[in-house]
Amino acid sequence: MNERKLLKILGNKDVLALAFGAMIGWGWVVTTGLWITEAGSMGAILAFAIGGLLVVLVGLTYAELASALPLAGGEHVYTYKAMGRTASFIATWAIILGYVSVVAFEAVALPTVFEYLIPGYSTGYLYTIAGWDVTATWAGIGIAGSLLITWINYRGIKLTTAVTFIFTLLIIIAGIMLITGSTVGGNTANMQPLFEKGIAGILTVIIMTPFMFVGFDVIPQAAEEINLPQKKIGQLLIISVVLAVVWYIAVIFGVSRVLSPEEVGASNLVTADAMAKAFGGSQLMGNILVLGGIGGILTSWIGFYVGGSRAIYALARAGMLPKSLGDLHPKYNTPHKAILLIGAFSTVAPLLGRPALVWLVDAGGLGLVVAWFMVAVSFIILRKKSPEMKRPFKLRGGTAIGWAAVVMSGGITTLYMPGMPSALIWPYEWVIVGLWVLLGVILYKVSVAKYGTKYSDDHMKKEIDRIA
Repeated sequence: MNERKLLKILGNKDVLALAFGAMIGWGWVVTTGLWITEAGSMGAILAFAIGGLLVVLVGLTYAELASALPLAGGEHVYTYKAMGRTASFIATWAIILGYVSVVAFEAVALPTVFEYLIPGYSTGYLYTIAGWDVTATWAGIGIAGSLLITWINYRGIKLTTAVTFIFTLLIIIAGIMLITGSTVGGNTANMQPLFEKGIAGILTVIIMTPFMFVGFDVIPQAAEEINLPQKKIGQLLIISVVLAVVWYIAVIFGVSRVLSPEEVGASNLVTADAMAKAFGGSQLMGNILVLGGIGGILTSWIGFYVGGSRAIYALARAGMLPKSLGDLHPKYNTPHKAILLIGAFSTVAPLLGRPALVWLVDAGGLGLVVAWFMVAVSFIILRKKSPEMKRPFKLRGGTAIGWAAVVMSGGITTLYMPGMPSALIWPYEWVIVGLWVLLGVILYKVSVAKYGTKYSDDHMKKEIDRIA
């Protein structure tokens, strides 16, 4: 494998834009109505407050570990140092499922946007999946978008972060207009019912929140490309999480104030319709919101290519995946083969149609909380196993925050299991998870058999010693 290194060029605004843009994405535009319908206005806000608390607690453990071990791969490094090779692969493969699910989600979300901007554009019937008709133009938009985002990521982190920063500003402008306009122009009567379907409704929304908040962990994935003091890495990670929690709760509050439950139920894109109504029925304002949403699609899409490709790159360098996936491009210094692999998943996703949106949210969410659980456990283990480790961003209170993160992430993981009101849907969502697990087992077994466990252990020891 060549000795090329990732470019160390990311500054404060690059890191914040990368993480915040990845967390916000498109979910707030396309699924806010679903959250309100499932749990009621206050139920949805409560669900996001609970999910946000989980992410803040997990984010704090990440912040300490990311500042102490600023290496590409994030979870891969923390779990290896704490629990060894197999645990490291499981955690990293689980987070890659979450990243790839987001990338695929955005490829499906993009053609959904065009239904609002260009009604009736979807033509050329191909087939039907789960009662939904997939057409050539609908899938074509998603495939074209996927190819574009793959190219941007392939060309290097400098272009990637420049595009991300521009579109993050667009999201913030559109979101602030929605929140302020609907808060001022709406009324509390529209927020009834405050709770829908009781605890079951809240739980249904809670299991969606990990998918909506994922993105802060792109920071540790790209740690080797961040040109900042190690302590600053942890600080920026927590700032990005807090900003995202406030954002989602504010959007739910604003939309539920301006649209009645009937209007929410009848709308295909509630945030755009809420924006239009808040400004006197202006379709132009609705379109501005959708343009902000497109910015969200692109920032999230780009961010998770960065996170997913760096996680794959880290595993490949350690001999836990085929080594070729750890090659860096001779000109752009990107893990280009890992990017192309993710691009293949993204390009196929639109062929699954709009029902895949929910399947990807839930299946990817399970992968995320499993990885978060294992990072929180690693935080506790490393506090006891390696007390001497330099921790530029060290949490107070010993392992208390780590234990709280373990309990919450473990508890939310159980919500995906059969028998729970919010269990994964059979067969679609469990098939996605099952195929991903099977693929991981095959790749891991083949790679370890080919390169040997000693190669992995020697490589990881060398990498960790390098930044000790």
